[in-house]
Amino acid sequence: MSAEKLQRLRDELRGYGSCVVAYSGGVDSVFLSAVAREVLGDRMIAVIADSLSLPRRELDEALEVARQFGIPVETIRTAEFDNPVYLSNPTNRCYFCKHELFHQLAPFAKSRGFAVVVYGENATDVGDYRPGAQAADQFKVLAPLKKVGLTKREIRELSAAMGLPTSDKPEAACLSSRVPYGETVTPEKLNLIETAEAYLKDLGCYDVRVRLHELKGGFLARVELGNEELVAFMARPDRLQIHEKLRGLGLRFVTVDLGGYRRGSLNDVIPLLVGQR
Repeated sequence: MSAEKLQRLRDELRGYGSCVVAYSGGVDSVFLSAVAREVLGDRMIAVIADSLSLPRRELDEALEVARQFGIPVETIRTAEFDNPVYLSNPTNRCYFCKHELFHQLAPFAKSRGFAVVVYGENATDVGDYRPGAQAADQFKVLAPLKKVGLTKREIRELSAAMGLPTSDKPEAACLSSRVPYGETVTPEKLNLIETAEAYLKDLGCYDVRVRLHELKGGFLARVELGNEELVAFMARPDRLQIHEKLRGLGLRFVTVDLGGYRRGSLNDVIPLLVGQR
């Protein structure tokens, strides 16, 4: 079935004639870019948006993957941090981020002679809370993976068959997604989150998020780890040293979420926030 969907994807991309791929270096955008490159050759280009919410490690890895697989990529600087609504961190924060991205990609595509802009929303995302999809609709950005019915599992399987190193890459949402809705997004917070996550990854943590919560006089870090990693992490003999290291970054409290990492965990509070209005 996934092979049939892959062929439909190729046909869909071929039908565009040319395209700009909104590229992040994640599972979906790397796969989409690789297939677009295979089908369209020089009539495609990937564009990655750089901002304070993108970890330097993620940017470097995304550019390296593109280099390895011959995917032409350009970097643009987006300005969502100039938008006070984005910084206020409403529940539809992702809308303003994607709006800024597509606001830049639409004229980019037109000026370079590319027919359409595409991005990596897939069939698994249907029904999930994704305010960025509204921005895509406004700018007529297409989602070919979703259109041909490719799920995240199928994309991972096909990526592995193509030799893409992102086939088993964990979800990699932007740094702003670690800040609870309603708490202001600031460069200080994102730098703290990025530094803490980089430290934990250097220790061997694979699927990890550092959620940052405001406290009076400081921050509380809520560390989420993949379920398979959680038990092993709690048994580490250097656990107290890790705790002190993270506190030394400027965290008042460091906790580990016993529920483990789960995609969109901050969305759990949305019904409560809506109910308060």
